Amino acid sequence: MKPPSPLNAEKHHLSGLLEAIQRCVYFLDASSQTLQWPISGSFLAQNKKDKELFEALAAINERFAKLQDTLGAAMRHSLVLSGEQADSFIKVLAIFEKAGVVQSLEAWQIARAARNLAAHDYETDYDLVADHFNALYEQQEMLYQTARAFVTYTQQVLSVSPLSADFSQEFDAITLSTT
Repeated sequence: MKPPSPLNAEKHHLSGLLEAIQRCVYFLDASSQTLQWPISGSFLAQNKKDKELFEALAAINERFAKLQDTLGAAMRHSLVLSGEQADSFIKVLAIFEKAGVVQSLEAWQIARAARNLAAHDYETDYDLVADHFNALYEQQEMLYQTARAFVTYTQQVLSVSPLSADFSQEFDAITLSTT
């Protein structure tokens, strides 16, 4: 059997990343739906031994980071297919800001900063922990909108769609409800 052409292999890889983005949105939204937002430090302190609560928070932390990382990797990869050159991620973001995929460099950087200030599992200032998770929750809409715009961009500009439609219906429902 003949191996796929390099171009088809690159498109296939991007298709897998698009499916991963849809999956990340689906599971991040599912974890976020388990909580009443915003959360408060006093709520966290009162429930500091609630395993389900802190598992949900850990999942939100992880899934938010995974979504942003996967979006970034997919953006970089799509530039390879489109023949664009970007030697830094700021340039990648600038290209996608110009294309209308990313709201702004600043919006992406705010989400990145919120994610990088991850509350540690052993933090005892529950107000700080609550602030962290509330900041992540506030940034989810921007990431969902970016994910939607990016998937649309790859379909329209590169003729590349998610590898499977397994998460497409839920992705559409989540991302269309935030626009």
